[in-house]
Amino acid sequence: MQVSILNRTIKISSAQWFMISVMIVNAGNYLYNLILGRWLGPVLFADVAVLITLLLVLSFLAMTIQLLCAKFVIEIPPERTDNFKKVIYKYTLFFSGIIGLLCMLFAKQLIDIFHLDNSLIFFLFGIGVPIYFVMSVSRGLHQGKQEFISLSQSYLLEMFGRLSLTFILIGFNIVNPTIAVTIGILFSFVLGLFPNQFTFSSLKEESVLAETETKAIYKFLLITALYEGTQIVINNSDILIVKHYFESNRAGLYASLALIGRVVYFVIWMLVMVLLPKVILAKKEGRDPQKVLINYLKFILLLTVTLVIGCYLFPEVIIAILFGKQYLSMGPLLYKYALATSLFALANVFVYYFLSLSKYVPVIIAMIFGLSQVAGLILFHNTLEQVVHVQIVLMAILLLITLAYYFNNRNN
Repeated sequence: MQVSILNRTIKISSAQWFMISVMIVNAGNYLYNLILGRWLGPVLFADVAVLITLLLVLSFLAMTIQLLCAKFVIEIPPERTDNFKKVIYKYTLFFSGIIGLLCMLFAKQLIDIFHLDNSLIFFLFGIGVPIYFVMSVSRGLHQGKQEFISLSQSYLLEMFGRLSLTFILIGFNIVNPTIAVTIGILFSFVLGLFPNQFTFSSLKEESVLAETETKAIYKFLLITALYEGTQIVINNSDILIVKHYFESNRAGLYASLALIGRVVYFVIWMLVMVLLPKVILAKKEGRDPQKVLINYLKFILLLTVTLVIGCYLFPEVIIAILFGKQYLSMGPLLYKYALATSLFALANVFVYYFLSLSKYVPVIIAMIFGLSQVAGLILFHNTLEQVVHVQIVLMAILLLITLAYYFNNRNN
């Protein structure tokens, strides 16, 4: 792609364009949360934060399918790619349909657990689940083929669709905020389908994978699902547990803290999306994938250190600008939460690196720490500060063990 600026032509690769696009998407999603936090206040924002967290949970589940497609569309012979796509779409629709149905069946129980006020929320979520998973298959195919322009379009459409409809519904007071957010999420799933590679006619065609392909896919799917499940737990269990144990005002304040502290994670996620296919391709072509990893780690380390120092030096300024003075009580915890998130994000880079190389020990390690975080937060949640401290300790240990595995693997 070429861009003209002041009569000068600048060439931008598709990977660079993807990184720019995802930065825009992350900025848009961040703006979405900030406006909702300021607009609604801590109590209502606590309810909305649950919905946003459930969206993140759904995205991590769908990421399992996306990574599967990205990996195997590279590794499977070109003449088998169409067959692979048909099989993946069929199974994805089947299993995501079950998840969507469960959301509807247990809507009342979910409402009670998270102290929400309308079961329609989970009926709308249930409708959206299959749409989101089909979208993730399409994204994975684009990612594996390194078609980053098409991948960028999907993310941009999803983000702009969610922002525009949600703010229209809330701004004109058409429905209550929780329903507005849910409808906005569902609408964004539909827009995110484009550019889409799915057709209903492909479901009617017979398609069978080779036995070796099926075994490899099941193995990768199982391991990736376990890890994405771990990511769900580590990234979101704290918000859900705080919402359950603390009153709404404190839960809303904590949600704002989590939103600011997670900036680094979402930026690193963007880099991982580019890193994964490059590592797989380097291995396939006989090149050293570690060189690819090191190049990305330099930028990631700079980013994490800058974020934590900024949150330590200017916590009240950051919170006041982003959320407003009513959230300032979270200032002393901001750099600590940013530190916990940064530690996890760095460990996450190594886990994804080994996952792309079909080495699964770090996944199991991360899964153990995900479960440990849930147990730790259930046992130790007397104060919000204690909730953050539990996460710092566990994520620091996870990073150290992951680094030890990396250096041991490199030496061997």
